[in-house]
Amino acid sequence: MIVHDARNPIAATHRAKLEDQLNGFDDPELILVIGGDGFMLQTIHELGMEHTYLGLNAGRVGFLLNDVQDWAAVAGHIRSRAWSVTEFPILRATCTFENGESTQVSAVNDVYLERASGQTARLGLTVDGSRVVDTLVADGIVVSTALGSTAYNFSAGGPPCHPILDILTVTPICPHLPRLSPFALPAGTQIEVAAQNTRFRPVRAVADGRQIGEVTHVVLELGPRELKMAHLPEHNFTAQMVQKILHP
Repeated sequence: MIVHDARNPIAATHRAKLEDQLNGFDDPELILVIGGDGFMLQTIHELGMEHTYLGLNAGRVGFLLNDVQDWAAVAGHIRSRAWSVTEFPILRATCTFENGESTQVSAVNDVYLERASGQTARLGLTVDGSRVVDTLVADGIVVSTALGSTAYNFSAGGPPCHPILDILTVTPICPHLPRLSPFALPAGTQIEVAAQNTRFRPVRAVADGRQIGEVTHVVLELGPRELKMAHLPEHNFTAQMVQKILHP
């Protein structure tokens, strides 16, 4: 199965090339995704974790995807099943709303809380029951997986991490008081973020770019390795991070 970003004319052109090269090849478990990182995240959330995703970059950064120089070579690798599969952990979040109701969401890259009005957010942060800060005055806070650490986390000043690590990064967005530094935590850690005075300082949650709504409390944990992503023989995680993030 091939899906492509219909808003991206380059992706449409590449899909036509690939379909011509593959000559009817099909694997019921493999989803070929042509587009950028955002489209890959959208596709994963729409189609679920039951599949293996092989991304082909037709976007700008394409950190989650395979770069393509030769479409005939790519088609040859796919026909011969010359890909490797890496399983990544998913970020789980339980979001509670003003009315007391809650919902569970998952994210490949990150979940962040951000101010939903002109006022700064005021957030309490707790890790495994230990209070990190009573009130963080900031635009928000980003919690990301290692795979997603090169996205919003990195833009907000957090550390880019090697994608195969089982860690979570916590990065304040434009912190005012206190000047809390970004930090990383191991798998098994529970992070709690409590929004304060939400009547006047509303806070909304966003998971992989999907609006969750205004929240009062969010609990975040690293889930099991259930996301399966396929990479072609030329792909190298370390080189990808160095070339596209550390020395773009």
